[in-house]
Amino acid sequence: MPKIVVCDPIAEAGLVLLRYAGEVVTGYDLERGQLKDEIRDADALVVRSATHLDAELIGAAERLKVIARAGVGVDNIDVDAATRQGIAVVNAPMGNTVAAAEHAMALLLALVRRVPSADAALKEGRWAKKESVGRQLYGKTLGIIGLGKIGTEVGKRARAFGMTLLVYDPYVPEEKAEEIGACLVELGELLEESDFVSLHAALTEESHKLIGAQELARMKPGAALVNCARGGLVDEPALLEALKDGRLSGAALDVFEEEPQPNPELVGLENVVATPHVAASTREAQAEVAKEAAQQVADVLGGRPPRWPVNAPALASEDLDLVRPFLDLAERLGRLQAALLREAPRSVDLDHQGSLSRQHLRLVNGYFLAGLLGEIVDEPVNHVNSALVATERGILVREGIAPDGRGYSEVLRARVGAGETVATVAGAVLDRGEARIVEVDGFGLDLVLRDYVLLLWNREPDKPGFVGTIGQVLGAADMNILGIQVGHEVVDCMGLMAVSMAEPVKAEVLEEIAGLPGVARIVTVNFGR
Repeated sequence: MPKIVVCDPIAEAGLVLLRYAGEVVTGYDLERGQLKDEIRDADALVVRSATHLDAELIGAAERLKVIARAGVGVDNIDVDAATRQGIAVVNAPMGNTVAAAEHAMALLLALVRRVPSADAALKEGRWAKKESVGRQLYGKTLGIIGLGKIGTEVGKRARAFGMTLLVYDPYVPEEKAEEIGACLVELGELLEESDFVSLHAALTEESHKLIGAQELARMKPGAALVNCARGGLVDEPALLEALKDGRLSGAALDVFEEEPQPNPELVGLENVVATPHVAASTREAQAEVAKEAAQQVADVLGGRPPRWPVNAPALASEDLDLVRPFLDLAERLGRLQAALLREAPRSVDLDHQGSLSRQHLRLVNGYFLAGLLGEIVDEPVNHVNSALVATERGILVREGIAPDGRGYSEVLRARVGAGETVATVAGAVLDRGEARIVEVDGFGLDLVLRDYVLLLWNREPDKPGFVGTIGQVLGAADMNILGIQVGHEVVDCMGLMAVSMAEPVKAEVLEEIAGLPGVARIVTVNFGR
């Protein structure tokens, strides 16, 4: 069974699912050397935020297929190193969305209504009513930086409080902000106009210390900052100064630059409400992210596309159902193209006619490139790293619309340029989800994707008896023929015959066929691996 190493504690609901997918090894609190040993023969890893998987640890993996993050952020995983090795990285962005959004609102309310200090005073026996006067959210402006899933949910809840919403996110269209009644603005305008600013951006090289001294100085005097995203988004020394000199009225923080030992001066300020990175820590959220991560591990180990891939396009569940038949077809078209090649490929054009979107086609293209390059390069290639491998080998990859569907409504056509030649193949997905090869270099076919196919180019397409001759040779070699098709057209004075076989054709039989009159070329394709 596949070996699944769970590096950090996850909810039992996730472990139950994982046990159906493989042998589960819990590696909590392992020393680095011990973790490296466990990773070496692991098929899957599951982590939360505690385990840091750098390039060296990932490089030690000899058969790793998937790394699952039971949560949203993957900054503790070297995604580039995983991608280079063809390892899928997945996360669980939906399971803790509500929990994180609710916590952001809870921190904001606790800050503006001075809940922690009022509670502490009562516990000390003091009736601190005058000191506990707060502010209300109604009528105030909330600036949301990062309109992902959590930022969107925060916006919905803030609207219920009667707040005005401003959003800064350079990666979303204006319509997405308008869906929650927000106005999309530049960062400077958001900082200057917002009474409260809530951070929900991903931590990247570009967003590290996104809120620094200059940004804090641009915030409205008396404004407050909420951070339930990542500590590295904020320049903490600059925030400390802004809070101490009264420029900001307060801050509500769940994440810090250094965890689990944040700056004690910062968290000790009276106008700071702080929690120990618990925004996603509800029973419901922990169960959901564990199940989301575990299900994707099972999907990848079972040869199915994951729901939330980090290093490949992510699709909704209904989109996965639509695109799944095309993934297998694309991978097999890639193998067919590899068999047709006589030189190293220099360009790939993958076109589609039908219901797939551009986003769908990017995922499909990854499977096509995996089929193509997996047959011709001396390194492991799959849909995760195939685009990277293609780029490294100088292969120009393009996607577009197929001009001719050959009478089919859902068609993939692939053109591969190699030297002075261009090979073209096409496949179709039928209404029942079945796939066919419908074209090979201009010859029309209706070829079922059986395990082994023998393609024969005939110099004498008008001369009768060619099919019978080939059948006799294969029959005499005691080889089982599953089906024979002849191309619909004559191309460059040649015909094409496709023979579906139950087993690979022996080398000596191929040699005999190559010597027959009229045979111009033989190509064998293994569609079954």
